Amino acid sequence: MTGKIAYFGKNGKVGFEEHELPEVEPGAMLVRVLSSNICGSDVKNWKTGASLGVGGDKTCQGHEFVGRIERLGEGVTKDYAGESVKAGDRVVAAYYITCGECRACKIGRYDQCGNAYIHLGQSPDDFPYFSGTFATHYYIHPRQYFYKVPDTLPDSLAAGANCRFSQIYYGLEHIGITAGETLLIQGAGSMGLYACAIAKEKGVTTIVIDSVAERLEVAREFGADHLINMTDLPQMADREAAVKALTGGRGTDAAVEVTGVAAAVEEGLHHLAPMGRYVIIGTNTLSAQATLSPGYITRKSLTVTGVARYLPEYLHKSLVFLDKFQHKYPFDNFSSMTFDLNDLEKGLEMVANRKVIRAVVESGDESNA
Repeated sequence: MTGKIAYFGKNGKVGFEEHELPEVEPGAMLVRVLSSNICGSDVKNWKTGASLGVGGDKTCQGHEFVGRIERLGEGVTKDYAGESVKAGDRVVAAYYITCGECRACKIGRYDQCGNAYIHLGQSPDDFPYFSGTFATHYYIHPRQYFYKVPDTLPDSLAAGANCRFSQIYYGLEHIGITAGETLLIQGAGSMGLYACAIAKEKGVTTIVIDSVAERLEVAREFGADHLINMTDLPQMADREAAVKALTGGRGTDAAVEVTGVAAAVEEGLHHLAPMGRYVIIGTNTLSAQATLSPGYITRKSLTVTGVARYLPEYLHKSLVFLDKFQHKYPFDNFSSMTFDLNDLEKGLEMVANRKVIRAVVESGDESNA
């Protein structure tokens, strides 16, 4: 039996290959990909190859997915939350591997595993071939955390749990945001919307900044308390005044950057109150540069941290959250489009041009595999 997988070439084009489905090693599994979202990092890899997990001439990409178990390796009987699994169950998996041997793993910081990406970005010509989720199948490696999807959670929401929801969930808890505080959210894309919902459930007041009016209105539906449109306030000084007016002149207790625009980081420092906490998530490419005034960090005694991944248990926490609140927040009302695997390049273009918040890739009828 064969499967199909997409790869990114160095020329920015998307290609496809077919391979026999691999036999799984002990501790691993093979899943049928039911749905895979196009993440911002996928777009960066496609356009510039500047994000993480980029290999050689042909790299398998895609990581935000939900799949159905087809083959279980020896010893795989439960997920990482201790729930029994079998062929036919739906699962999601962290997009990185935890080796358990590096210094980060040994101190419990699995999100910083030094061998996290030994599989992501592999060539489709190398075993196990299906190392990206823009494909009919995906190979979940040993030491790659995975969790069973609740029966009541639809594929469209389960796929988004990894990586965007888990990453923003971890980022907010990493900076210790608590009830009664004020959070600035820079960007009203999918991660910004998720941040609104999580913050609302924590009793946190949110201020969302974006330049797209439609996205800001969606943010309101996700619980945003205050909206600032950059088109209406094109100067940073005016936006800074607006944030201070909403916070009694102090600025916000915390902020999260999910724009992917490096210049947003400098602005975020301006909006924070003394002793504020700042988590940078969206800007993850080394080539992105911006002017930075370290004096804002020093004079305000700010805490600034970056979040590249998440602790794997946050993937399970995200599934629980989405299942519990799926009808409270309009997750299904995201601006979204579904593309056939063969039309992956069109989906990438739509996301790159900000024409859609969520682009979903499906590989078609399971019987075709």
